[in-house]
Amino acid sequence: MLILLAIGDIAPNFHLPTSDGSYIALQDFLGKKNVVVYFYPKDFTRGCTAEACSFRDSYEAFKDLGAEVIGISSDSRNSHRDFAQQHHLPFVLLSDVDGSVRKAYGVKKTLGLFAGRVSFVIDKKGVIRHVFSSQTRATAHVEEALSILKSLS
Repeated sequence: MLILLAIGDIAPNFHLPTSDGSYIALQDFLGKKNVVVYFYPKDFTRGCTAEACSFRDSYEAFKDLGAEVIGISSDSRNSHRDFAQQHHLPFVLLSDVDGSVRKAYGVKKTLGLFAGRVSFVIDKKGVIRHVFSSQTRATAHVEEALSILKSLS
C-alpha cells in the first residue's frame, strides 16, 4: 500500500531525465533553493494544461521566493518537450516513465485509474513543508505552494 509522504518527512531523492536528455536530481537543489515538485497525470490533458499554465503564469513569483518548480509525470521526454514548447513552460518537466518516483512519494491513482495530482513544497534541507492533493482543483496547487513559500521566507 502506498502511503503519501507527510509534512516533516525527508523528500526522497530522484534522478530523472528532462526533455533534452539531461538529468535532474532533487539533491541538486539542496542547500540552494526550495523546490515545488508537482506530480500530474498527463501532458496535453485539460486539467494538466491548466495546472502547468498556472505554474507558468506564476513562475516569476516562485523565482522571487527563491524556489524552483518541477513537474513530473510518466510521459516521455518527447511528449514533455512538445508540451513545454506549446505552452511556453519556463520550468522543467521530468519523465518518471516507470512510476518509481511517484511511488516513492506515495502518489496514488485517483479512482484506481488516473495518475494522482499532488504537489509538494520541499525546503532547502530536503524536508517536506507542504503536501496538497487535488485531482479536480488543478490550479489550486499554485496558490497552495506560493502561500507556503511565503511563510518560509
